[in-house]
Amino acid sequence: MSRTDAQGSTPPTAHSRSRWQRLKKPLTVAFFLLLIVLFTLLARRIDWSEVLGTLADFKVRTLLVAAGLTLGSFLVYACFDLIGRTYIRQDLGWRQILPVGFISYAFNLNLSAWVGGIAMRYRLYSRLGVSAANIAKILGLSLATNWFGYMVLAGAVFASGLMQLPPGWQLSSGALRGVGVLLLALSAGYLLACRFSRRREWAIRGVEINLPSLRMALLQLALGALNWSLMAAVIFTLLPARLDYPVVLGVLLISSIAGVITHIPAGLGVLEAVFVALLQHEVPRGSLLAGLIAYRAIYFLLPLLIALLMYLLVEARAKALRVRKTSRKDH
Repeated sequence: MSRTDAQGSTPPTAHSRSRWQRLKKPLTVAFFLLLIVLFTLLARRIDWSEVLGTLADFKVRTLLVAAGLTLGSFLVYACFDLIGRTYIRQDLGWRQILPVGFISYAFNLNLSAWVGGIAMRYRLYSRLGVSAANIAKILGLSLATNWFGYMVLAGAVFASGLMQLPPGWQLSSGALRGVGVLLLALSAGYLLACRFSRRREWAIRGVEINLPSLRMALLQLALGALNWSLMAAVIFTLLPARLDYPVVLGVLLISSIAGVITHIPAGLGVLEAVFVALLQHEVPRGSLLAGLIAYRAIYFLLPLLIALLMYLLVEARAKALRVRKTSRKDH
């Protein structure tokens, strides 16, 4: 059958496919150029001598424990996408899913959600044959899992009264407890909707959104809360021993919202400012900054280097596969 219809015109799907083929190469080049620019800007913002000097002052055992907790956190976050695989009902193996989640998370933390969460996921999942609509669903479910876990954990910590804000802050400790109660109420509402809502589907800008089952929502809660808990455990390991873990967790949860509001990649400066403001009356500022520098090196920079190597390996394998397919066609 010809690709044209009875009047000799080309079908719309063929037009869109050919347009995508023309744009694919320049978009790929632009993507790699953007990565180079962002890596350069990130490298310039970091005082490498300070990072290396700070790490040298820590015991090797402490750094290994922090690195192990970081690995656990990244694996938990990568499992968000395993929930997404079930959500879109697509046959993908965990060995395909976990590298995508790991790479995307590392790029997301350091180079913004647009690069890691969206662009990187789209590129990697499209190579696995996942449609753009399903990639959007995986991304949406991953975001929902992360922030649902945050809401439950932050709600519990804030409502418990463990966090005491310094005098002079615009938000009082009592108001923070109210925020915690509100977060817990919203979380309970989400669980109730997953269990009892009769309407399970919505369409937003052509993308179909399905309300997950209660079992899947509980899994979201568990994984999301566990990831935030592991992040706090990394910081807790690197900060002075006199601090309690629930306090470190609460400060991390507050600083994360501040980082989202400022839209700064990796929250550079925001995390440190919040930790110093809330904890400087308990431990010396120098000890706080040393621990946070080590945290950035272990939780942000080290995984980024590993993710970059993983990404280059994925690209090399994809190129080798294309070469093999081309050679088979030629023969």
